Amino acid sequence: MTGKMTRKKIILIVFLILAVASAGIFVGRWTINAIGAEVEGYEELKVFSEALSLVRKNYVEDVKPRDLVYGAVKGMLASLDPHSAFMTPEQYKEMQVDTRGEFGGLGIQIGIKDGMLTVIAPIEDTPAYKAGIKAGDKIIKINKEFTKDMSLHDAVSKMRGAPSTSVKITIIREGWKETKDFVIVREIIKVKSVRSKLLEDGVGYIKINQFQEQTASDLSDNVETLMKENISSIVLDLRNNPGGLLNSAVDVSSQFLPQGKLVVFIRDKKGEKVEYKSKNNSAISIVPMVVLVNQGSASASEIVAGALKDWNRAVIIGTQTFGKGSVQSVIPLSDNSALRLTTARYYTPKGVSIQTTGITPDIVVKPEVKDGEKGHAAIREKDLERHLKNGEEETEDKPSEPEEVVPLEVEEKDDIQLQRAIDLLKTWKIFKELPKAS
Repeated sequence: MTGKMTRKKIILIVFLILAVASAGIFVGRWTINAIGAEVEGYEELKVFSEALSLVRKNYVEDVKPRDLVYGAVKGMLASLDPHSAFMTPEQYKEMQVDTRGEFGGLGIQIGIKDGMLTVIAPIEDTPAYKAGIKAGDKIIKINKEFTKDMSLHDAVSKMRGAPSTSVKITIIREGWKETKDFVIVREIIKVKSVRSKLLEDGVGYIKINQFQEQTASDLSDNVETLMKENISSIVLDLRNNPGGLLNSAVDVSSQFLPQGKLVVFIRDKKGEKVEYKSKNNSAISIVPMVVLVNQGSASASEIVAGALKDWNRAVIIGTQTFGKGSVQSVIPLSDNSALRLTTARYYTPKGVSIQTTGITPDIVVKPEVKDGEKGHAAIREKDLERHLKNGEEETEDKPSEPEEVVPLEVEEKDDIQLQRAIDLLKTWKIFKELPKAS
């Protein structure tokens, strides 16, 4: 199975759902029927062949040729943008399972910040969450092995394992004077991609955690349940959603847009354009709605938010989104390993690339970090090492923006972004019902 996906450094960070999973940074999947092994720059390949031969003949210990080749390919992909990577056969197989929303592991989102393996957020009701792992925690060791210079995929592999087995991770947290060991028992992590509930005054609340194969179907079921409650408006919460499958993002957008509307289009290196349009009309496509976004809304989340904003279908509330406007294609190799390669940029219906810039909310509402509470720095695509550029907005002369600090956790009663969305929809309803002036 192959795929097209858009799965997160002065700061290096890539959203990985560690259940442990790697689908979060991807959007979509495609099939490549044939891969031409075109040999360009063969002079440089001669250097590689010479180096390979010298290592095999002279290295102090025996090394498997496959390990040498895999190491070279990993290094080659690591020299590209932060979303391109090499996957071993085992990692490729895990990735295919990940997109179905069920994985074995701990239940955390991780990245690499300032050269250290860092917890982005624990997933609610998972072993890591219950063990007390917090956003911003630095993972120093995994089973006594130091994580310095460890790749994200290697960290994922080490924290994954069979249910009921344990893994020990060594954590350092801001304010701690020394590290602490956490022994966590692995479980099968089932990430419920959609949940919903009825709020006050007929406002329906829908939270999408990740864009998986079943997300559009799960959304449809949740919408059907809410419609039976006679909802008058909807809040679609895409905050801290790291993305997922492109087709899922299109199918989700289709439920909120009239049929035949452009959701997103992509352009590859050759300039070839592929458009994705909404497919079916839905009863929910005319209900007033607000979309909540923040710095953790990435990739597929930005596709949905961008489409609904460009078509004036929803009011976007929150903070600037992550800004991942690139498309990754998963291309299998002959030995069942694979490349996750950035092959295109995607654009909103109005032709805007959000790479590094993100989606700007219609109404900016920043969460507050109260006195005595801890927060963490907001990290976006523009903070990643080797990120793809997006025009002239990234110049050396441009002054740096002040660091945005966001709270680690927010209770619903203190969620000012959600409360602003509810107030807006209530006001919308009031104005709609006002009698016309005579």
